Amino acid sequence: MTIDHDDLVRPSALGPALVNATGDPRWADLSAALIAGGKSNLTYRLSSPAGTVIMRRPPSGTLLPKAHDMGREARIQQALRGTPVPVPDVVLYDAGGEVIGVPCYVMTDVPGHVIRDELPPGFATTDSERRRLAEALVDTLAAIHSVDYAATGLADFGVPEGFTARQVSRWQRQWERSKDGDVPAVEELSARLERQVPATQRHTIVHGDYRLDNVVVDRLDPGVLRAVLDWEMATLGDPLTDIGLLLLYWTEPTDTPPLLTPHIMATAGFPGRTFVTDRYAAATGLDLTDLGFYEAFARFKLAVIGQGIARRVASGAMAGQDFGDLGAETERLAAEGLAILDQA
Repeated sequence: MTIDHDDLVRPSALGPALVNATGDPRWADLSAALIAGGKSNLTYRLSSPAGTVIMRRPPSGTLLPKAHDMGREARIQQALRGTPVPVPDVVLYDAGGEVIGVPCYVMTDVPGHVIRDELPPGFATTDSERRRLAEALVDTLAAIHSVDYAATGLADFGVPEGFTARQVSRWQRQWERSKDGDVPAVEELSARLERQVPATQRHTIVHGDYRLDNVVVDRLDPGVLRAVLDWEMATLGDPLTDIGLLLLYWTEPTDTPPLLTPHIMATAGFPGRTFVTDRYAAATGLDLTDLGFYEAFARFKLAVIGQGIARRVASGAMAGQDFGDLGAETERLAAEGLAILDQA
């Protein structure tokens, strides 16, 4: 189906709003281009004689409860300014949807590389450079988990007590809303996770979807991250949910290539998952004994997300994007999760 991006962005309304927010009349002449890779909220690069900025908005169509919350993304990025966690500046936040018809926000377009399926030509070509990129990625996650969230005004950003159990319940409900039919492996994984929730060691900011293609890497130095992006799922809770998910994304050469996320970390020269756990544990002091639970939960979560994406693709709500056989991917992820719990 043909997607009318102007209808989703409404440049004739968004341009004047940016003029008011920035004081620069050049934003009145605005064009928008969809940035490939977004599977949840839609991300557009807005261009004008004043430069470029990035807009985030929910997908079109019916949305699941509490999903695609623009306010959470904008608020946490505003709160993290001045901390060791690099984030873009928020230029405009429309909470009520008055500008384009749905809530959205606009942020600075941070220069650098967003690395998805392959490294940019001539970038991080040596093993040492790839290791420095891996170090920066792990260290920045540790920095997120070290922020004094109360001091940044985020004490009410979530309810950290009981977070992990609520997360399991939440994703179980999302599964029930999203699924097209029963998938035995997913149902079994869901039940086992519910029974095996470990005690939380520490409450921190949780990103919720931390991985390589959700950060901006310096154009010249692979060891420097310029911004952390995609804070849609951010809250307060158990930081090990983030490291469990990062380990899912951190593929190795013998892994089955995933459909939903890049698998560039399997490229020669990048260190493996043991490097991630060792460096993260040293930086945070957290005990990773129960890490198997969090790795299995990560697979359950991504299986549910994949089912939600499949439904949105089928309904035409993903701006014409398609992502392959997500039904088979859901079953594979659930089977991996069960195998991890068996080994834990």
